[in-house]
Amino acid sequence: MNIVFMGTPDFAVPSLRKLIEMYEVTAVLTQPDKPKGRGKKMAYSAVKEEALKHEIQVYQPIKLKDDAELIQKLKELKPDFIIVIAFGQILSKEVLDIPKYGCINLHGSLLPMYRGAAPIQWAVINGEKVSGNTTMLMDVGIDTGDMLLKDEVEITDNMTAGELYDILKVRGSDLLLKSIEGLVNGSITPEKQGDKTFYAKPLDKNIACIDWNKSSKEIHDLVRGLNPWPIAYTNYKGERMKIYETEALEEKNLKEPGTIIEVSKNGVKVSCEDGVLLIKKVQFPNGKPLSIEQYINGHEIENNIILQ
Repeated sequence: MNIVFMGTPDFAVPSLRKLIEMYEVTAVLTQPDKPKGRGKKMAYSAVKEEALKHEIQVYQPIKLKDDAELIQKLKELKPDFIIVIAFGQILSKEVLDIPKYGCINLHGSLLPMYRGAAPIQWAVINGEKVSGNTTMLMDVGIDTGDMLLKDEVEITDNMTAGELYDILKVRGSDLLLKSIEGLVNGSITPEKQGDKTFYAKPLDKNIACIDWNKSSKEIHDLVRGLNPWPIAYTNYKGERMKIYETEALEEKNLKEPGTIIEVSKNGVKVSCEDGVLLIKKVQFPNGKPLSIEQYINGHEIENNIILQ
């Protein structure tokens, strides 16, 4: 089985490894190297690093749809499948038509819900109880192709987006292999997607500022969904307080939303529009992420301050 693989972040790496074990991966496409860190040194994508370990030819088109030479090279490779996982570019119909069996995409949601760039994070932010992976045959739309297989994963009350991401990236590799085998032997019938969906737009730092007029559950889900990036935050006495871990408490209070009610080694209780949020882990400027118990050993957090 001749496979061409397209992907960029570490989410795609377990699947690439599994494909290398099982089939012949003849080429890997990934995004161009980008400057990273304080020194702005050019860094390889996680997929490129993995491909080079196995001495697989790597291509890094700026825009694949405009790269006639590379498209011709892909045609000459005559792949049975093109496998796409978070590649970061939309494929043209010309590219989609190249492989014998089609282009399979592994997407980190239960389609048709959560199409888009950040499905894992938005599922947590929206308080979903279940997420998972879906494989689909790609078409010219964004995450709109016919579905092949799904794999459900429970989202527990305190699971972060990072934790869900780590589960899905590993489980996705097995789902991908089953999808390939099912298409080849004819045991899978592709299924059209329904119309009900939620567009999982890319995350940015603007969404990370906490609105204390929301319920404790909504804020707790936001904190979970933005961990490990970009991390939810509020302002304490003019300083940015990043919040890594919380708990929604079923307590009532009459204080203005955002008011610090109580500080103890267990956490900081803050009033919300509905209920109380317990902040358990924070980070202040120039500091490390610390539990509240660790932080108040050397610093003070005052009662009755209103977080903004």
